[in-house]
Amino acid sequence: MRSKSFAGMRCSIAGALELIGDRWGLLVIRDLSLGLSRYEDLRASTGIPAATLAARLRHLEAGGIVERARYQDRPPRDDYHLTPKGRDLWKVSVALREWGDRWDATGYGQPTVETVDRDTGRPLRLALVDADTGVAVPPGRARLRPGPGADDTVRRLLDPANGATS
Repeated sequence: MRSKSFAGMRCSIAGALELIGDRWGLLVIRDLSLGLSRYEDLRASTGIPAATLAARLRHLEAGGIVERARYQDRPPRDDYHLTPKGRDLWKVSVALREWGDRWDATGYGQPTVETVDRDTGRPLRLALVDADTGVAVPPGRARLRPGPGADDTVRRLLDPANGATS
């Protein structure tokens, strides 16, 4: 999958990438969140080689993101579903899609999927929300600060005296 492991890094982004694995892992998560569950359907949707898909599913299963369930004994066939941990990655998928749409990452000029309100049909977008009030906060007001698990390196990096702005 990759040459260097991020395991042990004191960074939630690195830890998440370690659990997801790689770009194939994200596409498998995307398709599982869209309702695909069978191996052959995942292969057909992504174009992923069989050995690569098998390895990614094992990796995602080991990380607690995907669970496998037997639906047929002869021949043995399993389907795959996101665990609660895996379903919680929907925000990551939406954020990547919104970024890709904004910057036309596909080169096709138009989004292929839109997130809309189920009741009104109006477009939705991800937002930063105040954890206490539930009110959306403009991105310009957001900043990073060291969390309880921060080490000295992170504290220095985020120290405003060192020029940290976000």
